[in-house]
Amino acid sequence: MREQIRDKERLKHILDTCDILLTNKDLCSHEEIEADPIRYFGFVKHVEIIGEAVYMLSTELKEAHSEVEWDVIEAMRHVLVHGYYKIRPVQLWQTIDEDIVALRPLIERIYNGME
Repeated sequence: MREQIRDKERLKHILDTCDILLTNKDLCSHEEIEADPIRYFGFVKHVEIIGEAVYMLSTELKEAHSEVEWDVIEAMRHVLVHGYYKIRPVQLWQTIDEDIVALRPLIERIYNGME
């Protein structure tokens, strides 16, 4: 039961962070983000937060929801944290513009289905 409570909190963190990313990506262009290191690394950090929250989810939850590519999200987190110098702005933008957009409804469905 305790892990389910923690999982729900982590899923909420993912939802909140998705909302922050999706709201703010529409406020500036890819070029503006790339030109502003503070904005750029703000976006990086929020994608990293999603990866960290996923990393901390219980194995049981991940196994119960194999429709989400948990391992891909965790791998992205590891690149952002440990391979920060390898990050390509266009890949970050694509992750936000495509992957986060697709991830949010999946996480919302899992979150809403929990007690």
